Amino acid sequence: MRRAANSQAMLVGVAIAFARVATGLMFVLFGEYKLVSGQFAYEGFPKYLAGYIQHDAVRWYAAVLQSVVAPHPVPFGYAVGVIELLIGLAMLLGWWVRPMSVVGALFMVNMVLCTWWAPGPSAPVWQYFGAELEHIPLLLLFLIFFASDAGTFWGVDGFGRRRM
Repeated sequence: MRRAANSQAMLVGVAIAFARVATGLMFVLFGEYKLVSGQFAYEGFPKYLAGYIQHDAVRWYAAVLQSVVAPHPVPFGYAVGVIELLIGLAMLLGWWVRPMSVVGALFMVNMVLCTWWAPGPSAPVWQYFGAELEHIPLLLLFLIFFASDAGTFWGVDGFGRRRM
């Protein structure tokens, strides 16, 4: 019985580590392309931001974006790339996974707030959730990574604990 429980725990650990590393790879790619050329910060981010403010974002959040982010789109565009790169490296290496999972979850909440009304004002409720299929699952993954302390299995966080 104990052996079966250890085997199951090992399988869960492998699955979570695989999901963490795959998520990390995606975020490293997202962050890297945003930082290397500068095109995202100067052209892409301002374009996305204008769409969020005009019609996609939750109303109160659109006001925040308009007053705080819109006056400084280039620095915020680079900040998005840096945040994504840091989240990606943390997940990939399994280093500081819990704090960076909080950052990742907050980043995904930000994206949900920015894009919630994208289906339009008269769309059925399910379409709002359907439109968030690239954000909500990642939000849930970050919550799982936080709750399971995902860096302890195949990660630097676990290596540091084993040495102590």
